[in-house]
Amino acid sequence: MTKAEIVTEIANKTGIEKVAVQAVVESFMETVKQTMVVGENVYLRGFGSFIIKRRAEKTGRNISKNTTIIIPAHNIPAFKPAKTFVSEVKGK
Repeated sequence: MTKAEIVTEIANKTGIEKVAVQAVVESFMETVKQTMVVGENVYLRGFGSFIIKRRAEKTGRNISKNTTIIIPAHNIPAFKPAKTFVSEVKGK
């Protein structure tokens, strides 16, 4: 499902204009992104959490040049679904 399909679905279910729904969806995504950029997690009870995971420094290999490179420690965004979300997707 794409962002446009999500906007259309919400607009159909709520009766709110697509332009307004799109503005809300865009604002939500931007807020989540900006919150995570400053190092905070976002918790949505019953849905899941947008969390920041820390990746440790590690050694990698460039096979084409046969050299070793150091991949520095870094943060990555991740989504952890709520237990109720997981159970609904599993079909329980």
